[in-house]
Amino acid sequence: MDRIDAQILRLLQEDASLGLNDIASAVNLSPTPCWRRIQKLREEGVIRKQVVLCDPAKLNLGLTAFVTIRAAQHNDAWTERFLSGVTTIPEIVEIYRMTGDVDYLLKVVVPDIAGYDSVYKRLIKVAELLDVSASFAMEVVRRTTALPLDHVVTGSKSRSAAHDD
Repeated sequence: MDRIDAQILRLLQEDASLGLNDIASAVNLSPTPCWRRIQKLREEGVIRKQVVLCDPAKLNLGLTAFVTIRAAQHNDAWTERFLSGVTTIPEIVEIYRMTGDVDYLLKVVVPDIAGYDSVYKRLIKVAELLDVSASFAMEVVRRTTALPLDHVVTGSKSRSAAHDD
């Protein structure tokens, strides 16, 4: 991956609806080589898919909860039962397996506390849990789906190192 690939990815992460000609112009390529680069990024799995990002508040999902889970057991059967159950709850939009005192961290989006309570009641039925704790976001300070790209460009300095010159 080179600087041009990273520029293409920056543009697409910001707005995946950009037309090929706009992307090619922004990275100083003609459309055909730009299209080839995008196709290669797709084939290599760098670009996994393109999606539409919705505003949660406009979909009546104004409450975000971060839920920590401590497992009652640590074995394959429990893990399979837990993951099979939580992945069927649509309000759980992100699931992370963690290190430390917490086994899993879930991001849950719901309309309100009653919506969270509904998720909680479904969650505690999926598998035996040692502890479930929730924290509720009061404000979104930053939200992005764009990944940093300074670390992937081969053969070049990172952005911070380039500013030190």
